[in-house]
Amino acid sequence: MSGALIIVLLVLLFGLVLALVGVGLSRYSARRTREIAEELGLPSAEEIPPLPEALPPEEGAPQAVVEAPPEPVVEAPPEVVVEAPPPAPPPVVLERPRLRDRLGRTRAALASHVAAWRARRAVDEETWEDLEEALVLADVGVATTGTILERVRARMAQGALQDADALVELVKSEMVAMLDGGERALTVTPGEPNVWMFVGVNGVGKTTTIAKLALQQAAEGRKVVLAAADTFRAAAADQLAHWAERVGAELVRGQEGADPGSVVFDAMSAATSRGPSSSSSTRPGASTRR
Repeated sequence: MSGALIIVLLVLLFGLVLALVGVGLSRYSARRTREIAEELGLPSAEEIPPLPEALPPEEGAPQAVVEAPPEPVVEAPPEVVVEAPPPAPPPVVLERPRLRDRLGRTRAALASHVAAWRARRAVDEETWEDLEEALVLADVGVATTGTILERVRARMAQGALQDADALVELVKSEMVAMLDGGERALTVTPGEPNVWMFVGVNGVGKTTTIAKLALQQAAEGRKVVLAAADTFRAAAADQLAHWAERVGAELVRGQEGADPGSVVFDAMSAATSRGPSSSSSTRPGASTRR
């Protein structure tokens, strides 16, 4: 314990000696500096005046004027003019064409052939070929066209045909005769299925007529099966299905684009399998639509 104390005292003593030596050297250096300055005639550090904080501007010298940079001019963005959209055009109301308008294309084609016959005046083999072509293009049908030509040729052999004008009149009279005097009533044969087939161009009322007749037959106690044989127009089958549901008739329909004959066959099979009606001795009446 005493040895450690001695060491601490020695360290303190050594530090004190170093401090005294440093102070002595500092004073000696300052005194020596003053002596050298006095020998050289230089002012001492205490005699040197302090420097001013800012040098005064020289008299007569122009002072530089520092202009502030101009503030940037920010232009306002141009206003965007939004034009109002043009008014919507009024809806186009499509009028349903009349049957006469629908037949206009056929009538125009047939009229052009009639004009060609009358311009030719004489009736030759080329005239008969043109007549056949005109009737077929007018959707008269191949079989009906052949019948009309045979009858007109027979009347020609009897001397009734002399020129092209007479040919036109004979064709008209034969066509009217074929449409006149036929049996137009719908008949029902008891004990067997009865098939009523409805044909016609679009828009003449086939579906509506079928619905009315189906409702009438169902009211008389007969079972009605409707065959949607128009498989190329899905809307036609949907419309017939709507009417079948309303009148209480059964509907037979096939896939879109299927063979119409297969639909009619399935409808006949369905009508035959139903048996006689409970309120009538007749068999079901099957209306097929093609």
